[in-house]
Amino acid sequence: MLKAPRLLALAISGWLAVATSVIAAQLDPASVEFQTPAQVKWVRNAAGTNEQAVLFGDPNKPGPYVVRIKWLPGHMSRPHFHPNDRFFVVISGTWWIGTGDKFDPEQTVPVPAGSYVVHHAGQVHYDGAKNEETIIQVSGIGPATSTPAEKH
Repeated sequence: MLKAPRLLALAISGWLAVATSVIAAQLDPASVEFQTPAQVKWVRNAAGTNEQAVLFGDPNKPGPYVVRIKWLPGHMSRPHFHPNDRFFVVISGTWWIGTGDKFDPEQTVPVPAGSYVVHHAGQVHYDGAKNEETIIQVSGIGPATSTPAEKH
Protein backbone atom coordinates (compact mmCIF):
# COMPACT_ATOMS: atom_id res chain seq x y z
CA MET A 1 0.00 0.00 0.00
CA LEU A 2 1.32 3.48 -0.91
CA LYS A 3 1.73 5.96 1.87
CA ALA A 4 0.39 9.50 1.48
CA PRO A 5 3.79 11.21 0.82
CA ARG A 6 4.67 8.64 -1.88
CA LEU A 7 1.22 8.95 -3.46
CA LEU A 8 1.54 12.75 -3.47
CA ALA A 9 4.99 12.52 -5.08
CA LEU A 10 3.63 10.25 -7.82
CA ALA A 11 0.71 12.59 -8.45
CA ILE A 12 3.00 15.62 -8.69
CA SER A 13 5.44 13.88 -11.03
CA GLY A 14 2.56 12.79 -13.28
CA TRP A 15 1.16 16.32 -13.36
CA LEU A 16 4.61 17.73 -14.16
CA ALA A 17 5.02 15.27 -17.04
CA VAL A 18 1.68 16.34 -18.52
CA ALA A 19 2.40 20.05 -17.97
CA THR A 20 5.85 19.74 -19.54
CA SER A 21 4.50 17.97 -22.62
CA VAL A 22 1.80 20.64 -23.03
CA ILE A 23 4.37 23.43 -22.69
CA ALA A 24 6.78 21.67 -25.07
CA ALA A 25 4.11 21.06 -27.72
CA GLN A 26 4.06 23.59 -30.53
CA LEU A 27 1.67 24.00 -33.42
CA ASP A 28 2.71 24.85 -36.94
CA PRO A 29 1.17 28.33 -37.51
CA ALA A 30 0.82 27.45 -41.21
CA SER A 31 -1.63 24.74 -40.10
CA VAL A 32 -3.39 26.19 -37.05
CA GLU A 33 -3.74 29.65 -35.49
CA PHE A 34 -5.56 30.45 -32.28
CA GLN A 35 -6.07 33.23 -29.76
CA THR A 36 -6.87 32.77 -26.12
CA PRO A 37 -9.52 35.09 -24.64
CA ALA A 38 -6.73 37.15 -23.06
CA GLN A 39 -5.14 37.72 -26.50
CA VAL A 40 -8.31 39.06 -28.16
CA LYS A 41 -7.82 42.81 -28.73
CA TRP A 42 -11.03 44.77 -28.17
CA VAL A 43 -11.43 48.29 -29.63
CA ARG A 44 -14.27 50.56 -28.46
CA ASN A 45 -16.24 52.38 -31.15
CA ALA A 46 -16.36 56.19 -31.24
CA ALA A 47 -19.93 56.27 -29.88
CA GLY A 48 -18.94 54.15 -26.86
CA THR A 49 -21.77 51.67 -27.50
CA ASN A 50 -19.74 48.57 -28.28
CA GLU A 51 -16.30 47.07 -28.69
CA GLN A 52 -15.03 45.02 -31.61
CA ALA A 53 -12.27 42.49 -32.06
CA VAL A 54 -11.28 41.47 -35.58
CA LEU A 55 -10.31 37.79 -35.45
CA PHE A 56 -9.81 37.14 -39.16
CA GLY A 57 -9.65 39.20 -42.33
CA ASP A 58 -10.64 42.84 -42.62
CA PRO A 59 -14.38 43.61 -42.60
CA ASN A 60 -13.68 46.88 -44.45
CA LYS A 61 -12.21 45.08 -47.49
CA PRO A 62 -13.53 42.49 -49.94
CA GLY A 63 -13.17 38.95 -48.64
CA PRO A 64 -14.10 36.81 -45.65
CA TYR A 65 -13.92 38.15 -42.10
CA VAL A 66 -14.72 37.10 -38.52
CA VAL A 67 -15.39 39.76 -35.88
CA ARG A 68 -16.53 39.67 -32.27
CA ILE A 69 -18.78 42.47 -31.07
CA LYS A 70 -19.23 43.23 -27.39
CA TRP A 71 -22.46 45.20 -26.93
CA LEU A 72 -22.39 47.26 -23.75
CA PRO A 73 -25.54 47.23 -21.58
CA GLY A 74 -28.27 49.60 -22.70
CA HIS A 75 -26.99 50.19 -26.24
CA MET A 76 -28.59 49.25 -29.53
CA SER A 77 -27.96 50.04 -33.18
CA ARG A 78 -30.52 52.04 -35.15
CA PRO A 79 -32.36 50.45 -38.13
CA HIS A 80 -29.92 49.63 -40.94
CA PHE A 81 -29.03 46.99 -43.52
CA HIS A 82 -25.92 45.38 -44.99
CA PRO A 83 -25.12 44.53 -48.63
CA ASN A 84 -24.15 40.91 -47.81
CA ASP A 85 -25.50 38.13 -45.61
CA ARG A 86 -23.96 38.07 -42.12
CA PHE A 87 -23.78 35.02 -39.84
CA PHE A 88 -23.79 35.30 -36.03
CA VAL A 89 -23.31 33.19 -32.94
CA VAL A 90 -24.32 34.65 -29.58
CA ILE A 91 -21.38 33.84 -27.30
CA SER A 92 -22.60 35.35 -24.03
CA GLY A 93 -25.46 37.42 -22.69
CA THR A 94 -28.75 38.03 -24.51
CA TRP A 95 -28.75 39.76 -27.88
CA TRP A 96 -31.91 41.70 -28.72
CA ILE A 97 -32.97 41.88 -32.39
CA GLY A 98 -35.67 43.92 -34.11
CA THR A 99 -36.71 44.24 -37.76
CA GLY A 100 -38.15 47.07 -39.79
CA ASP A 101 -37.27 50.71 -40.31
CA LYS A 102 -38.97 52.04 -37.15
CA PHE A 103 -36.71 51.85 -34.09
CA ASP A 104 -38.68 50.27 -31.23
CA PRO A 105 -36.57 48.45 -28.59
CA GLU A 106 -39.80 47.15 -27.00
CA GLN A 107 -40.46 45.13 -30.17
CA THR A 108 -37.11 43.30 -30.11
CA VAL A 109 -36.75 39.55 -29.59
CA PRO A 110 -34.28 38.10 -27.05
CA VAL A 111 -31.69 35.74 -28.52
CA PRO A 112 -29.80 33.78 -25.81
CA ALA A 113 -26.18 32.63 -25.73
CA GLY A 114 -25.50 29.68 -28.02
CA SER A 115 -27.97 30.86 -30.67
CA TYR A 116 -27.21 31.16 -34.39
CA VAL A 117 -28.60 34.11 -36.40
CA VAL A 118 -28.50 35.17 -40.06
CA HIS A 119 -28.99 38.77 -41.14
CA HIS A 120 -30.00 38.58 -44.79
CA ALA A 121 -28.53 41.05 -47.27
CA GLY A 122 -30.57 44.20 -47.81
CA GLN A 123 -33.03 43.50 -44.96
CA VAL A 124 -33.55 46.19 -42.32
CA HIS A 125 -32.86 45.34 -38.69
CA TYR A 126 -31.50 46.75 -35.42
CA ASP A 127 -29.94 45.02 -32.45
CA GLY A 128 -27.94 45.32 -29.27
CA ALA A 129 -27.91 44.71 -25.54
CA LYS A 130 -30.43 45.72 -22.90
CA ASN A 131 -29.47 44.89 -19.31
CA GLU A 132 -26.20 42.99 -19.71
CA GLU A 133 -23.02 42.91 -21.74
CA THR A 134 -23.54 40.71 -24.79
CA ILE A 135 -20.86 39.20 -27.01
CA ILE A 136 -21.66 38.03 -30.53
CA GLN A 137 -19.41 36.70 -33.27
CA VAL A 138 -20.14 37.64 -36.88
CA SER A 139 -18.69 36.27 -40.07
CA GLY A 140 -19.35 37.28 -43.63
CA ILE A 141 -17.89 38.58 -46.86
CA GLY A 142 -16.69 42.18 -46.83
CA PRO A 143 -16.83 44.97 -47.15
CA ALA A 144 -19.20 44.98 -44.18
CA THR A 145 -20.81 48.32 -44.75
CA SER A 146 -23.96 49.47 -43.00
CA THR A 147 -26.66 51.67 -44.54
CA PRO A 148 -29.03 53.61 -42.24
CA ALA A 149 -32.71 52.85 -42.90
CA GLU A 150 -34.66 54.50 -40.09
CA LYS A 151 -38.04 56.14 -40.66
CA HIS A 152 -39.33 58.46 -37.97
